[in-house]
Amino acid sequence: MTIIPLKWVLGHDMNTLIPLDPQSFSEEFKKLVDFIADYYRNVEKYLVQSQVNSGIIPSLTHWQSPNFFGYFQANASTAGFLGEMLCTGLNVVGFNWIASPAATELESITMDWVGKMLMLPPSFLFSRGGGSVLHGSTCEAILCNLAAPRDKVLKKIGHPKITKLVVYGSDQTHSTLQKASKLVNDVHTAMEEDIGVGLVPLFLCATVGTTSFGAVDPLEALGHVAKDFKVWLHIDAAYAGKPNLFVDSLSTAPEYLRNNASELKKVIDYRDWQIALSRRFRAIKVWVVIRRHGLHNLMFHIRNNVNLAKRFEAHVAKDPRFEVVVPRRFALVCFRLRPKQEGEDTELNSRLLMAVNGSGCAFMTHAVVGGIYIIRCAIGSTLTETRHFDSLWKLIQDKAQLVLQELGFALEEAY
Repeated sequence: MTIIPLKWVLGHDMNTLIPLDPQSFSEEFKKLVDFIADYYRNVEKYLVQSQVNSGIIPSLTHWQSPNFFGYFQANASTAGFLGEMLCTGLNVVGFNWIASPAATELESITMDWVGKMLMLPPSFLFSRGGGSVLHGSTCEAILCNLAAPRDKVLKKIGHPKITKLVVYGSDQTHSTLQKASKLVNDVHTAMEEDIGVGLVPLFLCATVGTTSFGAVDPLEALGHVAKDFKVWLHIDAAYAGKPNLFVDSLSTAPEYLRNNASELKKVIDYRDWQIALSRRFRAIKVWVVIRRHGLHNLMFHIRNNVNLAKRFEAHVAKDPRFEVVVPRRFALVCFRLRPKQEGEDTELNSRLLMAVNGSGCAFMTHAVVGGIYIIRCAIGSTLTETRHFDSLWKLIQDKAQLVLQELGFALEEAY
């Protein structure tokens, strides 16, 4: 394992400070690249979950490990590293067009690429009067999606009625307990009842792949409900409506930000499409990844993860001690040990998860859906191969047998 030299932290000379020294940059950059390359070369050797020892590397939970199956993966690629270096190296702050025209224009182009890759209707693209923006976090994106329809409705009904606005969304109910048609009827009925007591339907959130177990709402039917009641429909990270509504909701224009291009409304000022004023050149990272790999290679990578998930799901289905709790969607498999009696599932499966994660050989997470404790196996790590799933399944089976024995379950009796 490569150790970062102390002089990187303390500096070469304690009496001088040259924050940007081109002469030393190349040498230190090569050392850092070697450090990162060495990390990826050896990441499979580390315990996935930190045992909380001293030092930076030992205390990491190794998200890039091929044995990391928790949450949803933060994928890495060489192209992504290069894009991040460009973003940091250029270090522009593109809050409006004039501050960095290239950053604004490249983001618009890149987001149109993404829209086409997702096969969104042309009306979502900049080239057809739509548009999209890269936010710094999911929370910011959701907040912006709420701010735009809120202000649109308040212009009609008046700001004093802001407390009458209602937001609708489906909970993460077990898919076998709640049919799609019932969900649609519930939303329709709820909106009618709310209108009857003087409330104002504002925003309907439909989900495509929930975090807990990958549920997908009936989008077309919910779309008809949204249209009937004239409410804003939000689907995953998309929004329905015109992007310039963000400008009315989020715009601030102090004198020092004014410029001719913005005043003439001929350009996009992304500061009006987000909560924060400043913003990084994030689009260049996405642009580099797409240019480096291409659509078909990215599709192949995603489909390979889905196929690995199918393989793992088949392993689970063959073992009578286990069950796939909800049908697999995408690359997420949700499963559990079958409890001997209802009410025992939480302790049984939490112990199993703790045993697997405690081994340091793999890492998964859990969710509770409809009162049922489930173990989530999320597939998506860049380095994960078939052999890692075979090893994971053997580890799960071995730990399951130990847990069952500890709890005094006789396998023949229980299963």
